Amino acid sequence: MFITLEGSEGSGKTSQMEPLVEHLRRAGYDVVATREPGGTSIGDQIREVLLTRLENTAMQQRTEILLFQAARAQLVDEVIRPALAAGKVVVSDRYADSTLAYQGYGYQRDLQELRRIVDFATGGLKPDLTLLFDVDVEVGLRRRRTASEWNRMDAYDLEFYRRVRQGYLEMAREEPQRWVIIEANRPPELVQADMLRAVSQRLNIKIATQKS
Repeated sequence: MFITLEGSEGSGKTSQMEPLVEHLRRAGYDVVATREPGGTSIGDQIREVLLTRLENTAMQQRTEILLFQAARAQLVDEVIRPALAAGKVVVSDRYADSTLAYQGYGYQRDLQELRRIVDFATGGLKPDLTLLFDVDVEVGLRRRRTASEWNRMDAYDLEFYRRVRQGYLEMAREEPQRWVIIEANRPPELVQADMLRAVSQRLNIKIATQKS
């Protein structure tokens, strides 16, 4: 199974990765955890250009879109597909839906054009389950701005992030069989409980081993 975690800034999805991976491993699954952009040597170099180097303010939208797809193509072929072929569960912090949410709905680029580019980068590989950690934009940005890690994608205006959130919600409505919306305005332990419940139901495993 291929599971992805999605959400706008400050949704808390990254902090929920470790408990999810631990839960799956306790249930007997061989799990590969990864992230976007990155997850490979080449992808990590692209991540630095995209996010870490804050001086890259002159980056054009098309450049950004294509760099994300380059990192994604490397991750799919080097990590995700081999792991799935070996019968492992792959959990990824972000995947292709981030492009549609941020560069599509956020930048208001043509969604059909972006879907073609994403399909080329992924070879058509889609997640089996996508968890959307949905948080109010103002709440998420307050969380993000008090965190230690700050990147180039954190510097847009409020309306941009509102469009991103609405994009995520629209995609979830379009594919309810793949998406599960987790209400992420709440304390982390409640968010974690809902996340583990959603994944456990999909995989038909018990959640009694989760931490209280």
